[in-house]
Amino acid sequence: MKRVKFIYNPYSGENLIVNNLDKVIKIHQQYNHIIEPFRIDNSVDIKDAFKDMDSSYKYVLIAGGDGTIDSVINKMKESNVDIPVAFLPVGTANDFAKYLGVPSDVGAACKQILESKPKRFDLGKINDKYFVNVASTGIFTDISQKTDPHLKNTMGKLAYYLKGLEEVTNLRKIYMKVESPTVCFEGKMYTLLVFNGQTAGNIKFTDLSEADDGLLDVVIIKEDVVKSALNNILIMAKKGMVADMDGVLYFKTDKLTVECEEDIATDIDGERGPGFPLTISCERRAIKILGYKES
Repeated sequence: MKRVKFIYNPYSGENLIVNNLDKVIKIHQQYNHIIEPFRIDNSVDIKDAFKDMDSSYKYVLIAGGDGTIDSVINKMKESNVDIPVAFLPVGTANDFAKYLGVPSDVGAACKQILESKPKRFDLGKINDKYFVNVASTGIFTDISQKTDPHLKNTMGKLAYYLKGLEEVTNLRKIYMKVESPTVCFEGKMYTLLVFNGQTAGNIKFTDLSEADDGLLDVVIIKEDVVKSALNNILIMAKKGMVADMDGVLYFKTDKLTVECEEDIATDIDGERGPGFPLTISCERRAIKILGYKES
């Protein structure tokens, strides 16, 4: 039987995975796989999950949201573990898993993963940390950090939309300098988002991004976006049309640097990111993923 390292976050979403542990084990046994669980907790280092791993492991199964996925992948890279990964989307937003087409139902997701073949995808890197979906700063970028955990658990992605609408009323222009081989920008903006995926907090900012093209998709909402457009930005985001709006700078690049002298937060997939200056790059085909389904 093939072994699967199963790393799960019991606190993600509404503790959904805790109530589905038996289902995960049962389905994997039906496919002749043995689940080896590792529970994420503040008292343990995720890196411990990768001690003594050998060729008998087929893949790493991660249950949690985007922040959990980032944490596990970073520890995998630190441990030089290079086997396929798969995701059970049991967080609140689950942006990257949705981009991959992984079902929200745990049983259906397990079967899709087990019946798939690994496909290579890119990873983003911001300073010394990897991210799977988006790195950002400015308004809309730390919505997950600011959204009350109780609201996330009771209202799901609606909590993100409500927090996003609240952010529109607290407009703040930020002076930044962005340099890349393709486009350079220096001036005031409302937000900067650098995508490997397509959505942030379930808000779709671009439908043009592809996580296997060796490029990151950059969205800059500039200061000349009129307030009425900002008020409608979440409506536009639902259609994936933000990149087409007046006052939005959109481009693709494999690397960029960002400088900012203001004391503002950065965000990596819903978790606090590093301080400025930022060096952001795309590592092409850096990870093998199971469960991908073309839409």
